[in-house]
Amino acid sequence: MFELRLLCPEERVEPVSDALEALDALSVSVEDADAQTPAEQALFGEPGLPPPKEGWERSVVIALFAEEAQARDAAQLIAVQDFFEDCKVLGIQGVPDQDWVRLTQSQFEPVQITPSFWIVPTWHEPPAQAREVIRLDPGLAFGTGTHPTTRMCLRWIAQHPPAQQRVLDYGCGSGILAIGAARFGAAAVDAVDIDEAAVRSTEDNARANGVQLAAGLPDQASGRYDTVLANILATPLKVLAPLLCAYVAPGGHLVLAGILSRQADELKAAYAPYAQLQVSDEEDGWILMTAAF
Repeated sequence: MFELRLLCPEERVEPVSDALEALDALSVSVEDADAQTPAEQALFGEPGLPPPKEGWERSVVIALFAEEAQARDAAQLIAVQDFFEDCKVLGIQGVPDQDWVRLTQSQFEPVQITPSFWIVPTWHEPPAQAREVIRLDPGLAFGTGTHPTTRMCLRWIAQHPPAQQRVLDYGCGSGILAIGAARFGAAAVDAVDIDEAAVRSTEDNARANGVQLAAGLPDQASGRYDTVLANILATPLKVLAPLLCAYVAPGGHLVLAGILSRQADELKAAYAPYAQLQVSDEEDGWILMTAAF
């Protein structure tokens, strides 16, 4: 395979990328041309907030082609277009063959939740100290155990085992929290998400881990639950306050994540009419908030 690299100002990135895709590029990616220099600019904002700007001032657009001749033809064709003004061809180079599956797998190691509870990719053996293990591979719906919000939720489940309880995982993503609840003895687990792909992912992961749960769209949730888990983001969590609290049975617990430390007071205010939230855990600027009913 061969890589065509182009230098483009911000306003040229989109038309150049579209043209490369039309020229049968296998993939097109964009990088900050000033990365690792004093001119580097942060592009992405915090979760739930709009980005500070749409693109970098200067970007390197990288197109991958199967043959060198294709890359050279694409470079010649695109260089004479009006939208290529102020752009520059940086060059074409071969890309060495690699075992991409093995390379991707090498980047993911078992994740420790507690000393005895681990998330382990299928290509790894569980650590000797692991007593509870969830098998879950990266690249699925959100929730692989590598993000602090997921780890905090799983840690809470391990510290408060829902033995013989009815549990709801609202916004289940990969289903990792629902699977964790089932692993720790929940009698019944409902896992719901607005994304049908997440529902399918949850079902697949539940089968792979040998646990029973019911996955579906949000309207599948019904009645009251001893534990309600929701690892989403602060804004939707505020909107969902009356709904989520209505699902919690007397004596039950509400567990919320996807919240930045600075958003704690906002969440407390949104839930004040229904429950008294408190910060129960914190990791890397994210917090876990819980309420007892």
